[in-house]
Amino acid sequence: MNSNATAKNLFLSFLRLGLTAFGGPAMVAQIRELSTRRNQWLNETDFKNGVALCQSIPGATAMQTAAYVGLRVRGIPGAFAAYLGFGLPAFILMLILSIIYARFSDLPRFISLFNGLQVIVVAIIISSVYSFGRNIANNYRSIIIALLSAFAFWGGVSPFIAIVGAGIAGMAFSRASSSKSAADSDMRRTSTAKHIATILISFLCCFAALYFLNNKLFALGAVMLKIDIFAFGGGFASLPLMLHEVVMGRGWLDSKTFMDGIALGQVTPGPIVITATFVGYLVYGISGAVVATIAIFTPSFFMLVIVAPFFDRLKNSVYFLRAIDGVFASFVGLLLFVCFKFATTVPWDVARILLGIAALAALIRKVDILYIVLAGAVVSVFIL
Repeated sequence: MNSNATAKNLFLSFLRLGLTAFGGPAMVAQIRELSTRRNQWLNETDFKNGVALCQSIPGATAMQTAAYVGLRVRGIPGAFAAYLGFGLPAFILMLILSIIYARFSDLPRFISLFNGLQVIVVAIIISSVYSFGRNIANNYRSIIIALLSAFAFWGGVSPFIAIVGAGIAGMAFSRASSSKSAADSDMRRTSTAKHIATILISFLCCFAALYFLNNKLFALGAVMLKIDIFAFGGGFASLPLMLHEVVMGRGWLDSKTFMDGIALGQVTPGPIVITATFVGYLVYGISGAVVATIAIFTPSFFMLVIVAPFFDRLKNSVYFLRAIDGVFASFVGLLLFVCFKFATTVPWDVARILLGIAALAALIRKVDILYIVLAGAVVSVFIL
């Protein structure tokens, strides 16, 4: 084991990285630099296998990759230290921005700012549809699943049902299954059942206690837990689920406010699911922000440490791979609906149309999303 791979060093290393973790999945490259070259905690093969695992299970890919590195080099404590360190800066900054938003969002400058940022959000969602869609463009079965998912969401079907149905449809296209017994024995030793069981039981006890202490916070946490469990495909996959639960299902926020939260999520480091902090704060204050944030990241963390020892077998199962393909396709359809929903909220005029086209072109050309959002903010305040 690398001598500098202590839980403390993992936490501090990923904390520093998390302070500049803009760009979501693009941060995987920076995690690779940190873990394989700068510190030599993992070799290239181990890291690539980890990225494949993180892309196959729910949750924000960059966050999951950080946890995977910690898991490989220091077991469960290392995974938790890396996960916490990488996500903490995003939580703190998002909480600060949420407090500012709640107090000043009715001021004219703030109104102008977020009216423009709504356009940027629509461009970001369109870009995500394009990014997801390219992966299924040559597969007519995936295209059918995507369209059916969009129509299902339009018809009021829960996106969670649509996702499960898409996974089943994906498996239905499989005709055979093969698996190889090539589990990593070192990983098995790292991810001990004892550690996993201890952490899981502790979390479940705390969550159960929350039910009796504050039923409203429990409901908020339960919603975020469910969103994370079904968020295959990275952070953007959580958007249609969060929209359904927070806006359409429970009416905690309206569409415009939710879009403002997404915009704030893009000017903070870390994954877009940090929008959960914004939702939690506006609904139930600081305690809501804490509960929502913990809940939106916990299920995917447990999935990572539980699935990691068996991933070599899963990735060779045709049924598993086809189910994942079906789930990914469903998110293209769900994001299409979200794009339409958000686009109809924006009061379009010539200036906004031009801003949206410019933002979309910049996103497609891989301009850093932070610069796009900041430029959009300036245009919003002084022109719109």
